[in-house]
Amino acid sequence: MPRPAPAPDHLHASAVALGGRALLFSGPSGTGKTLMSLELMALGCLLVADDTVLLTARDGQLLAGAAAPTKGLIEARGLGLLNAETAPGPVPVLAEVDLSREEPDRLPEARKIERLGVSLPLLLRPQGSHPAVALLQFLKAGRSHP
Repeated sequence: MPRPAPAPDHLHASAVALGGRALLFSGPSGTGKTLMSLELMALGCLLVADDTVLLTARDGQLLAGAAAPTKGLIEARGLGLLNAETAPGPVPVLAEVDLSREEPDRLPEARKIERLGVSLPLLLRPQGSHPAVALLQFLKAGRSHP
């Protein structure tokens, strides 16, 4: 008899996607999860979810989606809730980015985090004044070292 799928996990995070792969942004309130999502959306990414991401694990992959009440909405402080083009269905998560910590190393070693039994690459906020462009390139093509 097949096992039932685990219940979704609600994570205080935001996520965007490009090319069928998502980046998950984590960190406490005020660390820039929504701002990073807005910047990447301005560069062509689609919104997966803002503020609360529904995570599920299926076939060894972590999938990110939005809760129905907030699907297609992103909060911009001072403007309110904005409508946003969303990625279709739950999207496989390529990596998690912890925005509460800046990457101290120029060429960092690989880090991992586990969510719902799935191991993911863990990135810290990239150095420099324009981390969104570096994260966009990572989302498009990955990196060449572990």
